[in-house]
Amino acid sequence: MSFRHIPNRRTTMTLHNTALSYGRAARALHWLTAALILTLIPLGFVAENLSHAINAPGAMPTQAELARVVTLFSLHKTLGVLTFLIALLRLGWMLVQTRPAPLHPNRRTETLLAETIHYALYGALVAVPLSGWVHHAATTGFAPIWGLGQSLPFVPKDATVAQVASTLHEISVFVMIGALALHIAGALKHHLLDRDGTLARMTRGTPAGAAHQSSAALPLLAAAAVWALVPVGAGSVGLFQPGATPAPALDQVSSDWQVTDGTLSLAITQMGNRVEGQFSDWTAQISFADDPAQPKNGQITVTVSIPSLTLGGVTEQAMGPDYFDATAFPTAVFTADILRAEQGFVADGTLSIKDQTVPLSLPFTLTLDGDTATATGVTATDRRSFAIGDQVPEESTLGFGVDIRFALTASRG
Repeated sequence: MSFRHIPNRRTTMTLHNTALSYGRAARALHWLTAALILTLIPLGFVAENLSHAINAPGAMPTQAELARVVTLFSLHKTLGVLTFLIALLRLGWMLVQTRPAPLHPNRRTETLLAETIHYALYGALVAVPLSGWVHHAATTGFAPIWGLGQSLPFVPKDATVAQVASTLHEISVFVMIGALALHIAGALKHHLLDRDGTLARMTRGTPAGAAHQSSAALPLLAAAAVWALVPVGAGSVGLFQPGATPAPALDQVSSDWQVTDGTLSLAITQMGNRVEGQFSDWTAQISFADDPAQPKNGQITVTVSIPSLTLGGVTEQAMGPDYFDATAFPTAVFTADILRAEQGFVADGTLSIKDQTVPLSLPFTLTLDGDTATATGVTATDRRSFAIGDQVPEESTLGFGVDIRFALTASRG
């Protein structure tokens, strides 16, 4: 037995669903969500392709190209967050509303497949934007979300969290595309081949079919199984692991003072947003003797592995030829005398990056406790002095100043 669309049935004009049709609220949320998804998917692919193009080896992106990529990603992220919020509203509305019965309960396999795809799409509406938002919150900088804070509660700034969220986002997008394609194909099949009222229920609210008992338990379980396979499959093939090849470790150096713990970080400003990063591999060769009678109390040479830098969402870009050019110039070196200052000490010397050597003074505080020394310091330099970002001459796009900060604990050798 089949249920065909009856043209003279009355269109549902209320906000609420019935057993035979969708109300105005459900229809509005459905088509608004559809418009957002069909905008976000191509927008994401375009932004990603442009990003890869400007970060390709040998690429010299102009300021306009950089600004275009940032704008596209910001638009994508902002619309994604909006989609997530609308999805939550839609799910909440669905939970308190009557669920229109399937038109063909006698076609059990077809009905199960259609409802499984439907629930898989609901999962995608949450998983895709949420994973993208978590990835954004776990990194710093590059393409802010307009009108919202850039962090999320309980989401740390962490490279591993960002990698996991990014992988889930990418896989979930393809699950969404597959489910969406099947959903559209099913709607067209009902409209063009079955010529029933399935599509009319969602476009005009026209009642169709007959009221009967139906259970969502099995389709929900099937959709949950689909989504459970996403992280399991990704983990089994190692997609949660960082894709970049680790930089070769620097050789250890002999030193009068051995660094036992420490951080070396920098911060830039991109498009008005502060972006912080950290080097995971660096060495310090330190000679020091605390002598108040002498202005010079020692020397220090710090060697930094440039490829070990993580700089939020712009790490890949920072390694490019117009910036650090990490392939040609894999290390930076700071050499300085340790001088006594009015308050604390200052490391007064030079910083060499990309064969450019520039004077640099680094004031720091020092606490001595027997054979253990604790030091912290901060200074600033100008990226233009090292021919970094010459293709971005405007400070509003990429700030000229670079803050450098360190904290370390060292033991007397």
